[in-house]
Amino acid sequence: MPAPAPYVPGMFAFREGPVLVAALERLGRTPGVLLVDGAGRAHPRRAGLATHLGVVLGLPAVGCAKSRLLGTYDEVPPVRGTWSPLRDGGETVGAVLRTRAGARPLFVSAGHRADLASAIELVLRCATRFRIPEPLRAADHAARAAASG
Repeated sequence: MPAPAPYVPGMFAFREGPVLVAALERLGRTPGVLLVDGAGRAHPRRAGLATHLGVVLGLPAVGCAKSRLLGTYDEVPPVRGTWSPLRDGGETVGAVLRTRAGARPLFVSAGHRADLASAIELVLRCATRFRIPEPLRAADHAARAAASG
């Protein structure tokens, strides 16, 4: 379905959120947790796409982004499972997590009804073979296939 709003930096949830809610409502079953390609608390307003989806759907949600939206962090050792706190304004808003040895880290943050430790655990458990967690890889591949054909 078409996005209901134009792209505005920091307001991604208003563009993508309604589309994702509609897709999730068509699943036929309710997921136990949402793993979202986007931010949770690691957002300027502490409420990224993962937070919005979790609140709207009443589900635990975790944000897992490929790039940093905000904050500072110390270098993460190149070993799978190592992480560094992502800080903004003196507050820890997420983690910079290494899911594969030597690969670029991901930016993980709690969205809704989740804490940082459980968010890190979920992302590591889902990132079994690649840098990106399997559910996000599968969703990306499915979206690309649907868009191309």
